[in-house]
Amino acid sequence: MIAIISDIHSNTAALQAVLDDIARRDVRRIVCLGDVVGYGPDPGDCLDMVMAATERTLMGNHDYAVLYEPSKFNIGAEAACYWTRQKLEDEPDAERRAARWRFLGSLQVKHVEEDGPLGLGNLVFLHGSPRRPVNEYVFPDDIYNAPNKVQGLFDRFDHLCFVGHTHLPGVFLEAPDFYTPDELDGVYEVDPARKALVNVGSVGQPRDHDPRAGYVLLEPGLVRFVRVEYDYKPVMSKVRAIPELDDYLGLRLQEGR
Repeated sequence: MIAIISDIHSNTAALQAVLDDIARRDVRRIVCLGDVVGYGPDPGDCLDMVMAATERTLMGNHDYAVLYEPSKFNIGAEAACYWTRQKLEDEPDAERRAARWRFLGSLQVKHVEEDGPLGLGNLVFLHGSPRRPVNEYVFPDDIYNAPNKVQGLFDRFDHLCFVGHTHLPGVFLEAPDFYTPDELDGVYEVDPARKALVNVGSVGQPRDHDPRAGYVLLEPGLVRFVRVEYDYKPVMSKVRAIPELDDYLGLRLQEGR
């Protein structure tokens, strides 16, 4: 099995709950689709945990913004990026500080596994979209509002593509269609002859009105959506205690939005 996580957003409580759940399932391979940092109160610890636990991590738009410069971010997200950068710079352990920046600077924007394991065919991993891997959003409403965009995305991969970025889990099909995990009873059975774009959801800041941390498991012939309970209240308190972080970034955790 392979676990795919994304959009941790400096939330160690959610990340630890997910890593514990993955360990209980005896899953050895973990791929992270990016946005390890941004929004939340624990960027350094989350980077340390991801560096230790994952086989591969890709570049998210918040990782990029902290490393370089935020672009087209709202005021709260931009302020969180600048605070995150300063927080990482203020790490007193020079070796740990350098390792974190080195890790962020090494992140690739896309990973492809040809003839992947588990009978799932070719697998593509990235943060945003097959067209713009770091920062293009693919929303469920795009199947109605931008069908040509969706078709253009499907033209750029061969079978299965896994993304994050919107924090909204579900499966896009080429028709175009979109199915939530609830509509799939939590499982998408992979059709070898059919392409699918799978959003794995968010570990640290879900936005589908379910506050539980979310991730995906790849199993033989199927994609399983997993939700994990965690105590978000201490995270909300941490956010409130940091003047540079908008209180809303903590408040939204309790409603998953």
